[in-house]
Amino acid sequence: MFEERSTGDVDTLLKSNPEFRQLYQQHQELDRRVMNAELGIAPVDDLELTRMKREKLAAKDRLVRMADTIIH
Repeated sequence: MFEERSTGDVDTLLKSNPEFRQLYQQHQELDRRVMNAELGIAPVDDLELTRMKREKLAAKDRLVRMADTIIH
């Protein structure tokens, strides 16, 4: 998710910023749920899958903005 960032920067944010950590965990959970739905492990309807993907993308965008603000 943070290919352009060093692992140390992300680890520091995860340890020092509770809001970032919570949002990161939310993104990870959505990622797992989307993957399970796409693999057929946890079937969901198309509308729910689309909603989860949008929510996941919004979380990622917010994480990137937070990281940009905090690191720079």
